[in-house]
Amino acid sequence: MEYRQLGTTGIKVSAIGLGGNTFGNTADEAVSIAVIHEAMELGVNHIDSADGYGNGKSEEFVGKAVAGRRHDMVIASKVASRVGDGPNDRGLSRKHIMDGVEASLKRMNTDYLDLFYAHQFDRETPIEESVRAFDDLVHQGKVRYLGCSNWQAWQMAQALGVQERLGLSRWAVIQPAWNVVDGLDDPHLEDACATLGVGIVPYRPMGSGVLTGKYQRGEPPQPGTRAADNPRIARMLTGQMLDAVHVLKPWAESRGRTVGQLAIAWLLAHPVVSSVIVGARNPAQVIENAAAGEWTLTAEERDEVVGLVRGD
Repeated sequence: MEYRQLGTTGIKVSAIGLGGNTFGNTADEAVSIAVIHEAMELGVNHIDSADGYGNGKSEEFVGKAVAGRRHDMVIASKVASRVGDGPNDRGLSRKHIMDGVEASLKRMNTDYLDLFYAHQFDRETPIEESVRAFDDLVHQGKVRYLGCSNWQAWQMAQALGVQERLGLSRWAVIQPAWNVVDGLDDPHLEDACATLGVGIVPYRPMGSGVLTGKYQRGEPPQPGTRAADNPRIARMLTGQMLDAVHVLKPWAESRGRTVGQLAIAWLLAHPVVSSVIVGARNPAQVIENAAAGEWTLTAEERDEVVGLVRGD
């Protein structure tokens, strides 16, 4: 397994990170723990969760799975999503951030998080309030590194400016959805991160599983797949995403790889990427995904893949 710097910090994370969104959703406790243990055996030291995943079950399962090896792992979680019915049960107020980290620590049965994200941008809370609260968590030893998720480049840059002006702990990384077909929601983000020294930790590298190549145009998704269980993903099984699979699959297979591994390796071919978050529904998927970390694309191959997707 390759290990990379988390942004410009001194900590190293596995190039393949394990996403925890399936834990407590499509994967029960036993399967979730088996997935985590398989990932750990393969050298994955980076596990990404959030307070809202599986209504808190994801964090609970992660905590149980890493017990006894907590010091080997880089555990990430997030705050901002709605976790209750009250008016303060969401967002990036000092209250919700402080309440959120305590709840996450309790569920994970740990006294610190390696990485803590602002899960969404909060337009209702002054950014100074949010970043001061995050900095306090670092000084209290409850959080070691900070990040933001699903923020635009200008929002990230604004926060970095405030953090620098006030002498606060800064965002080390940003976590956006990113894959070879859809690209980044904000096309300015890659250059902004490279310039400002922020690592990118992409999630949804295979377009919610569509880029695994397991779906065929005109055929219903097989039982047990994400598209069979989720109507939103099923609606993605037409158009650009399947067109991309059609051209990328033979390119990957000619190199002894799967199209899913190509989707991950393509992201890792960007120097600004610290780790790619990949979910798994069972241990077998972990094994296949981890193998993508052994495949290094050249810059020329990375650009060739983009050309194939665009039909150049």
